[in-house]
Amino acid sequence: MSIDHEDTQFEVVVNDQDQYSIWPTYHPIPEGWQSVGVKGNRQTCLQYISETWVDMRPRSLREALEQ
Repeated sequence: MSIDHEDTQFEVVVNDQDQYSIWPTYHPIPEGWQSVGVKGNRQTCLQYISETWVDMRPRSLREALEQ
């Protein structure tokens, strides 16, 4: 199945800097990323990310600015 095929299933992944992405379910999740438990088509996953990832700054930058 192609990553651009409308039936491709994805899962939402996040890294240690709280940065989100989508990953096709037919590939293993890369090292440094973990699933947040949301799976579905591209639209579903991107909608979740747009509602969840409201501060695009990496965690390390947010923490540095708080000090």
